[in-house]
Amino acid sequence: MGLAKVLQRIEQAARQGGRDPAAVKLVAVTKGHTVEEIRQRVLAHGNYPLGESRVQEALPKMAELGGVEWHFIGPLQRNKAKFVLDFALIHSVDSLRLAQTLDLKAREKGRVLPVLAEVNVGREPQKHGFLEEELPEAVAQLRDLSGLELRGLMTVAPYTEDPETVRPVFAQLSRLADRYALPERSMGMSGDLEVAVEEGATIVRVGTAIFEPD
Repeated sequence: MGLAKVLQRIEQAARQGGRDPAAVKLVAVTKGHTVEEIRQRVLAHGNYPLGESRVQEALPKMAELGGVEWHFIGPLQRNKAKFVLDFALIHSVDSLRLAQTLDLKAREKGRVLPVLAEVNVGREPQKHGFLEEELPEAVAQLRDLSGLELRGLMTVAPYTEDPETVRPVFAQLSRLADRYALPERSMGMSGDLEVAVEEGATIVRVGTAIFEPD
């Protein structure tokens, strides 16, 4: 499919939802792909943010590719917190214990780390994230951590062959972000990005559709 087609899909979905396409940021998910693939498939077309979900895979790529905005999008172990301080945004803060560790490491480095709180909207037992009823306390505590800047919410929708079935998940994440006056909502991937954008996504995380053969 490629990057151009993904951008076209985002633009069409935004217009379908009555939104400005410029309000949606594409993060190219580069896990499992080489630096050369990233250069050819993404960076040759523009300086798009790149998303990684494994610290050990991300760090060498970050060292080799300068001047790129990096997002951490996967589950993060607390003992790896010190390695993600150079990411522009952490999408996957899924517990208060992780948040407190990130806060400590960020303050030790004298910086404020932008983060999103991951929400398990679909209430899937195998997924990470806060449940909706845990958000009031979580948001309040995250906002009290001086080493973090809570910018919004993130969710991973249940896998489905029909993206329409997960529209309620995306709609609910947008409602929750509005409830807590949080501007960012990271939601939508290769198979369901149109629905996510129509329901208010400000960030979509797309890998497969960018890197699959044309």
